Amino acid sequence: MLGPYTANKDGTISYRGNKIFKSIENIQTVAIPIEEIENRANQFKTNEIWMHIAQINHRINLSSNEYFDKIGALYTTLPITTRMISSPGAVYGKETIKYTTDNCPITLEWFDLPKKAFLSESSQIYLELALMQEGINQVYAIYNSFRKEKSDATHLSEFHHIEYEGHVSQKENLKIIQDLLKKIIFDLLKNNKKDLNFFLSEEKLNELKEMFNKDIPIITLKEALDMLYDDTKDKKYKEFTLKHFGSWEEIRITQLVGGMVGISEMPLLEVPFYHAVVDDKDPKVVDNTDMIWPGYRETIGSGHRVRSIEELESKAKIFNLPREDYKPYLQSRQFKDYRESSGFGLGWERLIQGLLEMPFIWSACQFPRIDKTLVP
Repeated sequence: MLGPYTANKDGTISYRGNKIFKSIENIQTVAIPIEEIENRANQFKTNEIWMHIAQINHRINLSSNEYFDKIGALYTTLPITTRMISSPGAVYGKETIKYTTDNCPITLEWFDLPKKAFLSESSQIYLELALMQEGINQVYAIYNSFRKEKSDATHLSEFHHIEYEGHVSQKENLKIIQDLLKKIIFDLLKNNKKDLNFFLSEEKLNELKEMFNKDIPIITLKEALDMLYDDTKDKKYKEFTLKHFGSWEEIRITQLVGGMVGISEMPLLEVPFYHAVVDDKDPKVVDNTDMIWPGYRETIGSGHRVRSIEELESKAKIFNLPREDYKPYLQSRQFKDYRESSGFGLGWERLIQGLLEMPFIWSACQFPRIDKTLVP
């Protein structure tokens, strides 16, 4: 199967290896090599790997812009400083989203203002606001994102997002995701096969092509947890929560499904506030889908956004949104002609790591930013 990792029965995660890196028995025991990360200048001169990653990055950028232009989505310049973070629970003391990984913004002083600014961990809220412009139906951005979380094999503290928002349903949104991925992968296979072959065998490239010649299956989180229970007999998977759906589970579920898979309908109180609730579901779930790269992690997060001012007001109370800070977002739902939207965020470095079957995310990034160094 495609992908860098194997979720073992004993709860460990192994790295399979590619044409450049040898296999690793337990990826979780490997320390972050600070000296290697800080020595990029010398590596750029002596290691061919970076030339190929540079070419692949360039193609992903070209393909993404070409695809969004084709469907009529407009590139939008956005701030990376904000008071409106996507997951405010951790900052304002609520525990409703304590199991999510994207709830830790980085703060900084902003001139002499009394309130601190946050570095954006997603462009999504601002893309939603950009859709309020007259005659604008689809927008996208390719921007930096920041999260105050410890770096590990699949996490950077600063990374890049390809993000989209449009006046589309979640069903249409999922089609756009799959079409974008297909465009990127097929363009790479056509124009950058030499770069891909530096990391992957011909057999892997054929598997990659085959994966995007069919639809990616979508299952609910409940169905995924049931599959994990059947596989392990561990009773923790009987509890409907993201608390027990981490890196090992994401990797394992792709093994059970046999490839890339989307996980939908997550618990209302364990995901960011901006997702719309699925009607007539008990327990309450949201209309979202995470796309899990085979043998790897979530690479794309997506969802339908809060649909009305009434729904948003309810969410604002549950998630303790500071009304002064989130006034523009609340205001967006008060217009009589408000149109619903859906969108997604694709983690650039995660796509590279999963695609090239790299052992560590810092090995797939030219200038990695982790919590332990700012060099180079």
